[in-house]
Amino acid sequence: MSYKILVTGGAGYIGSVLVSELLKLGHHVSVLDNFMYKPDSLLDCCHYENFKVINGDARDETLIKGLVRGIDIAMPLAALVGAPLCERDKIGAESTNIGAIRILSKALSKQQRVIIPTTNSGYGIGQKSIYCTEETPLKPISFYGKTKVEAEKIVLDRGNSVSLRLATVFGISPRMRIDLLVNDFTHRAVKDRFIVVFEGYFKRNYIHIRDVAKAFIHTIDNFDSMKDEVYNTGLSDANISKLELCVKIKEQLADFVYLEAPIGEDPDKRDYIVSNEKIERTGYKPDYSLEMGIRELIKGYTFLSNSKHGNV
Repeated sequence: MSYKILVTGGAGYIGSVLVSELLKLGHHVSVLDNFMYKPDSLLDCCHYENFKVINGDARDETLIKGLVRGIDIAMPLAALVGAPLCERDKIGAESTNIGAIRILSKALSKQQRVIIPTTNSGYGIGQKSIYCTEETPLKPISFYGKTKVEAEKIVLDRGNSVSLRLATVFGISPRMRIDLLVNDFTHRAVKDRFIVVFEGYFKRNYIHIRDVAKAFIHTIDNFDSMKDEVYNTGLSDANISKLELCVKIKEQLADFVYLEAPIGEDPDKRDYIVSNEKIERTGYKPDYSLEMGIRELIKGYTFLSNSKHGNV
């Protein structure tokens, strides 16, 4: 079945992959983006007749009211993403990550559906060897995590919505981000051949960007049975520490050297392991392993530089 879908922030890291996949499936996709990062990330989508692009701001209430008319599904991806960026621009983070979600939720009818990506960084610091489930209390540490927790609440309170609590995303995108952890560590391994790791035993979960797109599509196809719920979305065999990640990278780059420093601090301070069992019970299964993603990134970094590919 073909749907009319509005994707805010559709030119971003996740959006530029997701929009392409939605168009391939025959959905009618409208993208709203201010193109603040990479203006050419959606060029490959322009040949689709069922693709529309709007250069604008997700915080523009009048614009949003017009764009939601006639759509079936809203996917609010527009956000300031990452702890460093949100700390640097708290006003922008709050107005986009929370304010734009309020505007969209108010403009939509109860019959229109919402699928929102949030973050499992809301779990903050978990208990050792205990998996965080969707029922685990949220205790975000970073301002970024706090804004995404609030955005999730707004969407779930309106009803007819699904929240995908994403693990840390990795992989190549037309709007590349090298500042994400796997992408960053692999970039350093390729370019510098060494890295100094702080808080090396902090653990988190990971997910390939194309499996994020797959999760959105899976949610579209199973919306009636998944609605009004939250789903952790990650690789169940990739609850690993920073040092374990370095080991996996070294398996593919033998001359990569990593050292652990006794000082240093992660601005996001996340340290937890996550259960993805709930979304797996719906039939969702990721296609890309962490090893596959590292191999893909190594290829990409033969010609990508860090100067234009980050949120910080």
